[in-house]
Amino acid sequence: MQLEKEGIFPIDDALEMVLMFGEDGKIVYANKLVREKLEYGDELCGRLIGDVFPNTFSGTDTEEARSPESVILAGEGIRNLVAYRKNTTCFPVEARIVRSESRPGLYICMANDILEREFLGREVERVREEAQEAMKVKSEFVANVTHELRTPVNGILGNIRELLGREMDGELQKSLRLIERCCGDMNKIINNILDFSKLEAGKFSLESRKFSFRGMMDYIKASHINRITEKGLEFFMTVSPQIPEYIIGDELRIVQILNNLLSNAQKFTSWGKITVEVFRTARVNDRMELFFLVSDTGIGISDEDKEKLFQSFSQVDASISRKYGGTGLGLNICKQLVELMGGRIEVESKKNRGSNFSFSVWVGVCEGDEEVLQQPDDAIYSPENAEEAEDGEQEDIRTFGTFENSQSLKKNLSKLILCVEMENWEKAEGFMETLRQLTEEAPQEVKRVVLRLKMAVQKENYDKVSREYKALDELLP
Repeated sequence: MQLEKEGIFPIDDALEMVLMFGEDGKIVYANKLVREKLEYGDELCGRLIGDVFPNTFSGTDTEEARSPESVILAGEGIRNLVAYRKNTTCFPVEARIVRSESRPGLYICMANDILEREFLGREVERVREEAQEAMKVKSEFVANVTHELRTPVNGILGNIRELLGREMDGELQKSLRLIERCCGDMNKIINNILDFSKLEAGKFSLESRKFSFRGMMDYIKASHINRITEKGLEFFMTVSPQIPEYIIGDELRIVQILNNLLSNAQKFTSWGKITVEVFRTARVNDRMELFFLVSDTGIGISDEDKEKLFQSFSQVDASISRKYGGTGLGLNICKQLVELMGGRIEVESKKNRGSNFSFSVWVGVCEGDEEVLQQPDDAIYSPENAEEAEDGEQEDIRTFGTFENSQSLKKNLSKLILCVEMENWEKAEGFMETLRQLTEEAPQEVKRVVLRLKMAVQKENYDKVSREYKALDELLP
């Protein structure tokens, strides 16, 4: 080639197509990739650039021709062009045409074949549209199904509550209470599925309004304190004085998150305490960040299982679902709600050492409430001190034979027998599970009695429970 004779050696094996042509539009160099793609071979040199890009350099050898200079001036940078092969078929390319700095009158075209990319792009778009359509169909199906399910469930619930207002014997009332509870659980599952479907389809929106923050926290406490204390657990709630009385946010969704975390804490905790703490951690103009901490002394979570927590329809293992129930949707919904409110949710936990769930949300500050008490948040709560105290307490209460363990065993055993006397077998099973966990490090003879007592409670056999209760009471230190 002429350029090679003059000492110019372009890279023939470049990964992009390289063409060089003069002011007259004649091609003076084409690298190997161009020759293969356009199927000209060595015949390409000497032909017009308009043969390769007729839509861009139409008739470059005529008076009406668009010169290379005019083409360059018409569009700087990378452009999408159409390249024609020798057999007149074509394909799209991404090209850049520039002047040669070292040789006036010489132009360089560097191009990449984007046929495959365009094809894949169309495929991706098609798949995306199909996925959106499938999501729409699924969302409509879920909405219809949950609506149809809610109608009969609420019908049953209404009739059950009407019957509970009448006088009846204890056994019938117990059965009706169980049905009422099942209907309530079913409604919770329906709500979770509906919320999950809306979040997944991107149709979920927050409703921000002014509300009393402390009023909301009082409602949360009143909703959970009875169920928590019935299990023999302590319940504490602390709200930082730096948080104003009224804030602007989605009260319903904050309540939903706290209800879910507290329900889990109550479900998976057999002894000890559950605490809720709220702090103000940041302030930017008329927005502030609230930080919530929900702690328990329950069964805890191992490090390898933490990643599963916030996945949809996932629990740490199948035995959790069988033993405690649940859809595995709650924490996933909490995560998405927290992120919608500009925050994040985290968990710190150790197996058999309890869990700390924390989440943050951004809320609005009401006019007139900008100034709040200036007491620093860290004067109310010290995570380091609390963690040290809880660690020591947990070690003592789980070690069979210690004073703390003995006191907790006797306390829960007394509550167990009281529930049995009142024929409240459901609560009795809860205290029985606590006794089992408190005796995990006990001698075999104690474990055998605990197992027999547990079986008697499950079978609701009063005589066997009384006998095994006395046997266990004698073995306790």
